Amino acid sequence: MSRLAVRKTYKLYIDGDFPRSESGRSFPALDHKGEVVARVAAGTRKDLRMAVRAARRAQPGWAARTGYNRGQILYRIAEMVEDRAEAFGGAVKLSGVSAAKARREVALAVDRLVWYAGWADKFAQVMGNLNPVSGPFFNISTPEPTGVVGIIAAEPSPLLGLVSRVAPVIVSGNTAVVLASERWPTPSITLAEAMATADVPKGVVNILTGPKAGMVPFLASHLDVNAVDAFGAEPAMMRDIEQEAAAGVKRVVRPPGGEVDWTEAQSPYAIAAFTEIKTVWHPKGL
Repeated sequence: MSRLAVRKTYKLYIDGDFPRSESGRSFPALDHKGEVVARVAAGTRKDLRMAVRAARRAQPGWAARTGYNRGQILYRIAEMVEDRAEAFGGAVKLSGVSAAKARREVALAVDRLVWYAGWADKFAQVMGNLNPVSGPFFNISTPEPTGVVGIIAAEPSPLLGLVSRVAPVIVSGNTAVVLASERWPTPSITLAEAMATADVPKGVVNILTGPKAGMVPFLASHLDVNAVDAFGAEPAMMRDIEQEAAAGVKRVVRPPGGEVDWTEAQSPYAIAAFTEIKTVWHPKGL
């Protein structure tokens, strides 16, 4: 007897849980041949509001953890991705790459997580400074997290591209609200399933699937979002994103000109892009 495959219905990832979209709607996830492989929740503005609230609640506690502990958790995510490498490879392969390229993207995503985990308790020393001043004072600058960061995931490289933007955002103590790749959403939700079992506190990372056109402007204008990572935004969206963001005086990080090489897209400056520098004065005494 032949049997019918049980196609999965992926849900959103908000506050550590997997709710359905409040609209109850979903859309088909297609492979590169146009065949339906699963169904995915179609997130809405209300879902986005709930994700931002969850991220805001989680942010102070996440920032209060030591860099060493945040590094441990990023390393644990890497372990879970490595453990589920076959599932991740299958999800990446749906985009039309070969099995070998899919395996390589998964391996690079694991390595990228480990690389940023290593920076967790070191970037403050590199990005901070003991400033020279005239007088009996210490003048110290140190980076602090920006807060809640909205991430628009890139459409190419649906796993490595996503990891390359989420990891530097959360490693410093920010929390994230992610709009997943609309064309290739399954790697994003598979990553959410790995995070749910990787000691990531509730609300630190929230991942929404669905049409970006309806959610990107709302993400950019939301007054409780402190910054927007627009690496995955279409060029036609950038003007609207920057105008909406300006009303709330939020930072927008734009992609560099040209196509991003995700195999090389790692830098401590990606961490610094979502930190604020606090400078304090302290008397030396006599």
